Amino acid sequence: MTTLATSVALASIGFTTVGQVVPQMGAQVQTAQAATSAINDFITNNNITPVSITNEEGTFSYWTPYENGVGKPEGVVIHETATPGASARNEATYFNREWPNMYSYVHAFVDANEILNIKNTDYAVWGAGPTANAKFVQVELCEVSTTYSFARSVANQAYYTASKLVQYNLPFTPGVTVMSHNDVSKKWGETTHTDPVGYFAKWGYSMDQFYDLVGKYYNQLKGNTNSGNTNSGNTNNGVNNGGTTANSNVITVNNTQGSYVPLVAFQSDGTTKKITNRALANNTPWYTDQTKTYQGLTYRRVATNEWVDQGYVTK
Repeated sequence: MTTLATSVALASIGFTTVGQVVPQMGAQVQTAQAATSAINDFITNNNITPVSITNEEGTFSYWTPYENGVGKPEGVVIHETATPGASARNEATYFNREWPNMYSYVHAFVDANEILNIKNTDYAVWGAGPTANAKFVQVELCEVSTTYSFARSVANQAYYTASKLVQYNLPFTPGVTVMSHNDVSKKWGETTHTDPVGYFAKWGYSMDQFYDLVGKYYNQLKGNTNSGNTNSGNTNNGVNNGGTTANSNVITVNNTQGSYVPLVAFQSDGTTKKITNRALANNTPWYTDQTKTYQGLTYRRVATNEWVDQGYVTK
């Protein structure tokens, strides 16, 4: 998502220019079949694991409900920044300073090392035109320069997308509950942006391949071990193909004494160290695959070396 002419910027927050023609096009729903991808294979073969979401409320001072109400988005819009080399932290700093001048803001920025959520996703932002703003959580992917960084960053963006669908109990329907900014522009005609299609293409990647990656994390978070796209939030009436109860590896965390759930990292000597630059949002679901015990406390793994105290697990 880049800042275009004033008319486009104003359109992104709900204004339209006088005499503007808004073409209406049908939803460009992608097929639900898995897409072969060297990048997705690279993620799997190199055991790339998404990082945890860092929640830091930014400076955006509007608390606008979605059209269905507070905490009721209908899906996620996928953007990319079009600023090569700028990190998620760089972008967040810029947007926090400049949003009143450029009439634009999103919920999160993602790079190879960080998922930085800067606006409570219960509320709408200004990123993709008035119609999409009223419906979708919006996340920006930062541009990187190496295959490894791209793989890590797109894994982080896919994980963030899947986690928001699960958080709001939404189905994963490619092209409907997850859309590119390009899809949004074509469907509602209120912006002219085509991201992230062009940037993905530079890496031999596509939205179909991205959907497959989102499906992988979505299924993990929902407790279904199958990878790939799905059009439903439930599989086999709550039982996966292995016959075990769905969601057995998904935990929900909450800190009743604070605004976020802290994390720790295990050191080489077996001790724990508090992570100070990342945390989990309250009342959010997380896929976990390992447990460790230290000084009588049990920890559940939610990322490569990021662990949450079992005491924060509510279900």
